[in-house]
Amino acid sequence: MRAQEATRHGRGHALMRRWPTAAALAAAALIWGGGLGDPDEAVSGFGELLLLLALEYLILARIGRRGASWPVVGSMVVAMAAIGMLDVVPLSAVITAAALVLLVWEAFAEAPDGRAVFGAQAAGMVGFGALAFASLAVDPDLGRYLVAAGWFLHGVWDAVHLKLDKVVSRSYAEACGVIDVVVAAMLVFLL
Repeated sequence: MRAQEATRHGRGHALMRRWPTAAALAAAALIWGGGLGDPDEAVSGFGELLLLLALEYLILARIGRRGASWPVVGSMVVAMAAIGMLDVVPLSAVITAAALVLLVWEAFAEAPDGRAVFGAQAAGMVGFGALAFASLAVDPDLGRYLVAAGWFLHGVWDAVHLKLDKVVSRSYAEACGVIDVVVAAMLVFLL
């Protein structure tokens, strides 16, 4: 009897550890339920969000506080909403400017985890940024696949960070990886 209870308790504990996956799937369901909208707007919007994902990793590498992953993403969502409401400058321009500030900051003061870790995140920012901006410069149908590839590759990026246990919190890497792959699939199959 106790063995069965221990097994049930063990399974329940294992499920509780997967809360980031459950949260990501719930978020994906909300995105899917809301619809992806106009294909051109979806490509543009998800392209900007791809930039935002890469920027978060760059910020966390710069400050060297993995535990700040969720507060940083929350702050970025609030900032993104404010920028969208003001409608003065494109979000992509703000993200690019923020990334440049972080790169200049690194030139004068080394990040807590070292230049190699920050350099890897800077390379990620450039790579994901290239995919996001290229998606806007090509035919919208091809752009959709470029943005989807970026989201999928960011999911791989998250999995690597989860495995290495670096830069972002494990819970954030897990949640972000799941939603990235689901969004990529939505862009390919539902748009």
